[in-house]
Amino acid sequence: MSFMKQLDVRTAAHIGLDDVRIRPYGITDRDRVHRMSARLSAASLYTRFFSGTPRIPDHYLGLLDGLDHWNRDALVALDGGEILGIAEYVRAAGRPWRADIAILVTDPWQRRGLGSALVACLAELAGRRGITEFDADVVLTNRPALRFVRHGWPAVHATSEGGSAHFHLPLARAAFRNSAGNAMTDPRNTAFERTDSPPYLAQR
Repeated sequence: MSFMKQLDVRTAAHIGLDDVRIRPYGITDRDRVHRMSARLSAASLYTRFFSGTPRIPDHYLGLLDGLDHWNRDALVALDGGEILGIAEYVRAAGRPWRADIAILVTDPWQRRGLGSALVACLAELAGRRGITEFDADVVLTNRPALRFVRHGWPAVHATSEGGSAHFHLPLARAAFRNSAGNAMTDPRNTAFERTDSPPYLAQR
């Protein structure tokens, strides 16, 4: 384990979700996302990108730079100047009420409720833009993510293909839970900044 990871683990132990700020991804966040790689294990990178990669891929950074903040958007969770996690949605072509989602949380912040808070904030943002359903693909070895889905959507059944499970998640019935398994009645206590896109972005 690198010194940076050791330092981050010790620091994270004294920081709670109340200290985390969640806001939309901005163009100046590219370097912050790039630095996340130092706090991501090979397993975490694989479960997000579905392939072996030593770091967050450059093409993914390019996709983030191309967000239109309507059909595709992302939220980042920060403590100070460092990104702890990122969640994004991509609206489905031809089905504007549905969107694919993906979440990436640095190793020291996993199993602490940060992923749940990011998804809850992302669901609120997407809902204001007419999205009512999320689709999620989860690697079958990613047990924490599978548990999260089962807690939030207990009636949902997955279809499996190629080592991953596909979930269709209706947002209205989601019950987000924290790391202790308790329902989060107001996950936006993590200081979600309620900013939205100008109306003209809807035309893109």
